[in-house]
Amino acid sequence: MRPIHPGRPVHPTKPIRPAKVDEGPVRAASILEERRRSQRVMVRMPVTLHIADRSKEVSAMTVAVSETGAMLVLREALPLGTRLVVENPATQKRAGGSVTRPPQTCAEGHLIPVEFAEPAPGFWNIFFPPAGS
Repeated sequence: MRPIHPGRPVHPTKPIRPAKVDEGPVRAASILEERRRSQRVMVRMPVTLHIADRSKEVSAMTVAVSETGAMLVLREALPLGTRLVVENPATQKRAGGSVTRPPQTCAEGHLIPVEFAEPAPGFWNIFFPPAGS
């Protein structure tokens, strides 16, 4: 290996090329959006949960909603796989579903991702544009 001398490049025969613009994250984000089954809308609205094997209803708040489910905030954690029915008090509509990932703790309690058993386009009374638009 040659010694480094001030003012002289280490590899005089190899020109320094500008770095290429990496579009990886942009491309990855667009792929994720294409895979999403429906658009999400960030909205806070109260919902009522009817949890399997419990007689008492549980109040929750949405953080984000879609035709296929919601991210909910609850005071208590619900384990992965918990089956429940989400009720939209504004429309009196109900949709069955389950908790799809372990809950995450947040300032308001626990973030609970819920996926409906079947897509429910009119459940939230919100128009969702088709995925990828």
